[in-house]
Amino acid sequence: MAVLTGPAAGTAGAASQAAPVAAAQAGPGWVCPGTPIPPGYVITSRAANGCNGAGAWYMRPVQDGIWVCATSPIPPGYVITLHNANGCNSNIDTWFLQSARDGQWVCAGSPIPTGYVLTGHISTGCGNIGVWYQQLARAGVYICPGVPIPAGYRTGAFNASMCGGLGGWFLLTA
Repeated sequence: MAVLTGPAAGTAGAASQAAPVAAAQAGPGWVCPGTPIPPGYVITSRAANGCNGAGAWYMRPVQDGIWVCATSPIPPGYVITLHNANGCNSNIDTWFLQSARDGQWVCAGSPIPTGYVLTGHISTGCGNIGVWYQQLARAGVYICPGVPIPAGYRTGAFNASMCGGLGGWFLLTA
C-alpha cells in the first residue's frame, strides 16, 4: 500500500539519502539526493547508479497531467489523481499530478488546495489507497471529517451517511 510521504508541498523525500548540496539551477536535469528542488519543479525519474551510487533524480517543470516519483514535491495548485506502485525507473511509487479543479477525484494523501473541500470518499480507489471527491467550497455541501474549513464558512449539522459512510458536516457561510 502506498503512502504519501513527507509534506505534500515540501521538498523531495529523497533529501535524507545524502549530504545536503547546493540548490539546483532552474532547468530540467539530473540532481543528486539532497539537492533542493526549485519551486514549480517535480521529480520524474530515478537513475540508481547516478551520483556515485547514491542514485540521481531527474527534475523538470511541473505541467498538468504528469507522472512524478512519490519522493517529488507537489507544487501548489496540483493534486494527485492516480497512483502506480511500480514506476520512477526503480520500483518507487509514482503519482499522476493534475491541476486542481472542481468535481475531481483525488488520491488519499493529496494536498487540498485553498478554496477546495472534500465531499465524498471511496476506500478502494487510486490503487486501493482511497480517493476523495474534491469540490470548490460552497454553502450547502457536506464536507468530510478532518477537512479544513475554508475562510468565510462554518459547519452546521452532522450527517453520518455522508462522505462514503464516514459522515459529513453541512457547510454554511460564516
